[in-house]
Amino acid sequence: MHKRTLLTAAALAPLAALTACGFRLRGAPQFAFRSLYVQAQPGSPLARELIRTLQGAGGDLVVLTAPAQLPQAEAILDVLSEQQERVVVGLNASGQVRELQLRQRVRIRLRGQQGQEWIADTELLQQRDISYNETVALSKEGEEAMLFRNMRTDLVQQLMRRLAAVKSL
Repeated sequence: MHKRTLLTAAALAPLAALTACGFRLRGAPQFAFRSLYVQAQPGSPLARELIRTLQGAGGDLVVLTAPAQLPQAEAILDVLSEQQERVVVGLNASGQVRELQLRQRVRIRLRGQQGQEWIADTELLQQRDISYNETVALSKEGEEAMLFRNMRTDLVQQLMRRLAAVKSL
């Protein structure tokens, strides 16, 4: 009987450690504003993903997308610019490209309806290194597209955290 109690205590020890450290799952983000208008270039893949993520996050945030709804928004997120870059960072002895760096930049600003600035003009950057071989250029092109999608998703998650961090409006 004593051995059984010891085994049970050993099995429950990791669970007790997790609860003692304050661990809990991240819930739906809480925003200091009830409505948000995302102002970006038409067809922006980053804005599309951000809007979809905001709408699917749960909570009571209303994401306004029609330009006619702009006056109803408590907060306005301006996506000032976004760009993808592909930079050569390594060459072999014969001058052929061997390594690339992929970069995705986005500049944003969050402001209120009366012009108050809650997040100043900020640039977020994601970058990934990728090897390159021209004999498999088609597959490398697919890999680049996948890396750019992943970087865009990472930028959207950063934006979500920054929006949730805005506390007093």
